[in-house]
Amino acid sequence: MTSPVYLNELGVVCALGDGPAAVRAALFATTPGGVAENASLMPGRALHLGAVQTPVADVAGLPSVHRSRNNALLLTALAQIRPQVDAAIAQYGPERVAVVLGTSTSGIGEAELAIDHHRQHGQLPPAFHIGQQEMGSSAMMLCQLLGLGGPSLVISTACSSSAKALASAARLLQMGSCDAVIVGGVDMLCSFTVAGFSALESVSAPRCNPMSANRCGINIGEAAALFLMSRAEGPVRLAGWGESSDAHHISAPEPSGRGAMAAMRAALQRAGLQPADIGYVNLHGTATPQNDAMESLAVRELFGAHTPTSSTKPLTGHTLGAAGALEAALCWLTLHDNPDGLLPPHWWDGVADAALPTLALVRPGQALGRPLDYALSNSFAFGGSNASVVLARSGA
Repeated sequence: MTSPVYLNELGVVCALGDGPAAVRAALFATTPGGVAENASLMPGRALHLGAVQTPVADVAGLPSVHRSRNNALLLTALAQIRPQVDAAIAQYGPERVAVVLGTSTSGIGEAELAIDHHRQHGQLPPAFHIGQQEMGSSAMMLCQLLGLGGPSLVISTACSSSAKALASAARLLQMGSCDAVIVGGVDMLCSFTVAGFSALESVSAPRCNPMSANRCGINIGEAAALFLMSRAEGPVRLAGWGESSDAHHISAPEPSGRGAMAAMRAALQRAGLQPADIGYVNLHGTATPQNDAMESLAVRELFGAHTPTSSTKPLTGHTLGAAGALEAALCWLTLHDNPDGLLPPHWWDGVADAALPTLALVRPGQALGRPLDYALSNSFAFGGSNASVVLARSGA
């Protein structure tokens, strides 16, 4: 029997705030925050974006190859758990601590600035390094900063990246390849991603509106969420995970939801749970017409009409490669130190789409009246890359 793995510590920064306490307060607030109008990334077009508004870590002391906003966000999250990370390195040794991250942007924002500089001055800025765009930059930076020699990898499968990172980290622990993992995801806001999703006609100018008849697309966001994962008992357990690849289309989800259901069923099976055991489902919930149609079918078929569900993307924006870890972090906050079982609300206009199966969307202020035991979080990506994770309150 494989040993359980725990998410012992959490560091997080996103549009809702810097640190677990700030994010928790904004998550359960009775008015929606986080996502706000922003005109900085698309000239002449104001969009609601999930931008981090608090100061981020200074990367000036890093080698130029690692100086990026992506890594600044990551270091901001790391600082919140640095004492526990240092203690794990001291306990297990640097060769026994791994790094597993998910991202999709890496340093592309720095490349945008460099291209603009070249357009104006005919040369790239001296501080620009082509390696800033390397997808592995964040993991390499953490390993160098912390002096680690254990397994190190970055997963880049678009919006499922950091959910898959959680699964990969758990496998490393269960194989005995390491004793602790710094695991999570990070993505920064940049014009490249906003323009790309705009070209797909998938971006909403107002706050996104998941599961509504009026939904019209996503709000892009940025975030970093880092866990210290180990076999030592902690407040939240990674009880199960499931991954599937339906390869239906390069960008559109498989409409019947069969790939999504396969991932959710695998996560439940690995956790040894039945759908009725899950007290809350965090939806991928992008507010795009096709994703919400597919996901509502899959969730309704598996969990019925009464399991509380919500999309938290109207608060954080869609943080792409960081979304899986960020939404696992929101589930972590819902499972830990939450005696009344407050649930993340589903912010929308309340205009149900008659073409979608009805789900039990969480109302602001809704609570179970007891601690939540199990939560499932979905992450679905381009190319039919699907991942679901089940988190459990320790002792459940």
